[in-house]
Amino acid sequence: MNMQLILGNFALILFVAMVITGVIWCLDVFVLAKQRRARANAALAEYDARYAKLSADGIKADNNHGGRAALEASILRQPTWVEYSGSFFPVIALVFVLRSFLFEPFKIPSSSMVPTLLVGDLILVNKFDYGIRLPVLNKKIVQVGNPQRGDVMVFKYPKDMSQDYIKRVIGVPGDKITYENKRLTVNGQPVAYEPLDDYLDDEHLAYNKQFLEKLPNAPHRILNMDAVRPINLGAVEDFPHHESCTYSYDKFTCIVPEGNYFMMGDNRDNSADSRYWGFVPDQNIVGKAVFVWMNFGNLKRIGGIH
Repeated sequence: MNMQLILGNFALILFVAMVITGVIWCLDVFVLAKQRRARANAALAEYDARYAKLSADGIKADNNHGGRAALEASILRQPTWVEYSGSFFPVIALVFVLRSFLFEPFKIPSSSMVPTLLVGDLILVNKFDYGIRLPVLNKKIVQVGNPQRGDVMVFKYPKDMSQDYIKRVIGVPGDKITYENKRLTVNGQPVAYEPLDDYLDDEHLAYNKQFLEKLPNAPHRILNMDAVRPINLGAVEDFPHHESCTYSYDKFTCIVPEGNYFMMGDNRDNSADSRYWGFVPDQNIVGKAVFVWMNFGNLKRIGGIH
């Protein structure tokens, strides 16, 4: 099952909204407000002249100050569309900066990362650990760090850049990854596995085999289904650098190309990942998943991601 997080490009929508409201706000500050002030000054001067003439003619005018203030306020009042744009602009700009450079929220819609992430988890993704990138274009402009084996990472799906996916980093550039009989070997070193209690799949009311996969510096839980083969050869697609991989019924081996990453879901037999659609280029990276901040169906889910 694919791990699609969001359809469409909300960042682009937010950027357009910020630009439109920002342009209106600037137009008002530097042009429209001055024009309203000039009209108000002219109207007040005319008002004062008329009042002075009435006084010279011996005619007493009532409520001079109140009428003058009301006239000035009515002319200086912002049009509704300008007022709303000025109110929304700082809020939209703040949200845009926060989600573009610091943290971005996502919702988990499917089960390919169970048991680490469950359907309905609302997560925060760190946007700066892997480098500062231009919003919308997603082009890295400042190098900060690189994904490490074991990181849970959000990225643009290589087959459709409008979709955000989440998987675990298994291989970094230059790594040789072998997956045989549902066990990983990284650069010739077999990864250790510790059996855990079977995991109850609430969605399908079934138990799955659960293991602690001791990837160096990043131990984490995974699930296996006895009835499913390690790889479904019929689901393997043609992808860039496909020649870096070799496949058989119970095994595959890939050498991760420079500038790419090999990703797998923790729910190994229920995840479409790099085994099937290939490597994730560096330019597709969105950020590192770091925290579950809410799951309305299970409040105990709140906490860090490992």
